[in-house]
Amino acid sequence: MSEASHRQVLKALSGLLLALFVSTLASTVVSTALPRMLGDLRGSPTQYTWVVTATLLAATVATPIFGKLADLFSKRALIQLAVLIFVAGSVAAGLAQDAGQLIAARALQGVGVGALQTLVNVAIGALVPPRERGRYAGYLSGVTSISTIGGPLLGGFIVDTSWLGWRWCFFVGIPVAVAALVMLQLTLRLPVHRRDNVKIDYWGGTLITAGVSVLLIWVSFVDDAFAWASWQSAAMVGGSVLLLGAALWVESRVAEPIVPLRVVRQRATALAILGSLAAGTAMYGATVFLTQYFQVSRGHSPTEAGLLTIPMMAGILVSSIAGGRLVSRTGRLKPFLVTGATSLTAGFVVLGLIDQRTPMPLIAAAMVLVGAGVGLTLQNFVLVVQNAVALTDIGAASATVVFFRSLGGTVGVAVLGAVLARQVGAGTAAGVPPAAAYGAATGHVFLVSAAVAVVGIVAALLLKPITLRTRTEVREPAGRSGAAS
Repeated sequence: MSEASHRQVLKALSGLLLALFVSTLASTVVSTALPRMLGDLRGSPTQYTWVVTATLLAATVATPIFGKLADLFSKRALIQLAVLIFVAGSVAAGLAQDAGQLIAARALQGVGVGALQTLVNVAIGALVPPRERGRYAGYLSGVTSISTIGGPLLGGFIVDTSWLGWRWCFFVGIPVAVAALVMLQLTLRLPVHRRDNVKIDYWGGTLITAGVSVLLIWVSFVDDAFAWASWQSAAMVGGSVLLLGAALWVESRVAEPIVPLRVVRQRATALAILGSLAAGTAMYGATVFLTQYFQVSRGHSPTEAGLLTIPMMAGILVSSIAGGRLVSRTGRLKPFLVTGATSLTAGFVVLGLIDQRTPMPLIAAAMVLVGAGVGLTLQNFVLVVQNAVALTDIGAASATVVFFRSLGGTVGVAVLGAVLARQVGAGTAAGVPPAAAYGAATGHVFLVSAAVAVVGIVAALLLKPITLRTRTEVREPAGRSGAAS
C-alpha cells in the first residue's frame, strides 16, 4: 500500500476509532459509579444488575443484526445511524429521573454500542485488503481494550470529582460521538454493493434476539434471585435452547440469513469463534475482577484501582500495534495467535496465585502478559474470518465473531462472578477476614480464566497456516451476485 493510500485510510480510520472508543467506553465507565447512581435514583439491587445487563444484552443482540445489514445497505449510513442511536441513549441516560428510565436508556445506548463495535470492523474489512488489515487492526484492538479497561478509571475519576457527578459518565462521551459523526461524514468513503431482491431475515433476527436475551437474563439472576437447580433455571435455559434451535432452523432455510451457516461451518470461522470466546472472557473478566480486587482486597479507591491496571493497558497497546505491523509485513497470522493465546494463559496462571498480600510487581508482570495476549488475539481472530469470506459476507462474518466474543465475555463474567461469590462466602464462613477471603477468591477465579484461555491456544494451534490476501475482493459464493457502485 502506498504512503498516500495509507494516509487516506488513516483519515477514514480517525472517525471510526473515535466512534469505537466512545461506544466501548460507555459499556464500562458506569461500573465504579453504579452505587452512587442507584443511591440517587433509589434503585433496588435487581435494578442495579439491570443497569449493566441492559447494555450488554442490547449490544450482544444488535451485533449480528447490524453485521448482516452492513452486507445489504450503505455501511457509512449504518455507522452514522449507530452513532445517533448511541448519542440518543447517552442523553436519555444522563437525564434519567428513576432507575427504570436509566435501564431503558442504557438498553438504547447498548444498541448503538453493539452496532458500532461490529460496523467498525466491517468498515476496516471493506477499506483495506487482509494483508494490510493487520496494520490497522492493531489500532482497533488497542482502542477497544484501552477503552474497556480505562472505563472504570474514568468513571472513578468522575464520581470522585464533586463538581461533575455521575450523570457526566454519560454526558462526557457525547461531544466525542458528535465529532466522530462529523469526521465520518468528511472522511469515510466505502464501496456500496447493491443487490436486487434483497430480503431481510426478520424471523431469524427475532429468534436470535429472544434466545440470547433469555440466556443472558438467566445468567444475570441465577444464584441470586433463584438457585442454579430450580424450575426458573430449567425454564429459562430450556426456553433459550428452544428459541436458538428455532433460529438455527430458520437460518438454514432463508435466502439472506442474519448468521450465514455456510460461513460458520468453515473451519477457520469456527476456530476463530472459539478463540474469540476465550479472548472476550479474558478482557472483560480481567477488567471487572482486577479493579474489584484492588478496591476490596487491597483497599484502594476507584481512581487508584483504575491506575493500577495501567500495565495491562500498556501490554495491550504495545502488542496490538507492534503485532499488527508484523502481521502486515509477514502476511502470517497463526504465529501471532499462538503467541498471544499462550501469553494470555500464562498471565492468568500467575494471577491465579494472588491473594491479599501478593507483591504488586508480580501482579503488574502478570497484567502485562494478559494485556499482550489480548492485544495479539482480539482483532486477529476477526481478521482470520475476514480473510476467509467473500466481501459480500464480511459484515455477517465479522459480526458473528464479535457477537460470540461479546457473549463469551458477558456469560463468562457472570459465571466467574458466581464462583467468586461462593468462594468469598466459604472463606468468611470459615472465619477468614473479608479482604483476605476476597483476595484468595480472586485467585481462584483467575485460575478458571486460565483454563478458559487454554481454549484459545487449542483454537490457534488447530488453525491451518494462513497467508493474508493482498486484495479486498474475492470470488462470490455460488448463487450470489453484486455490483459495486
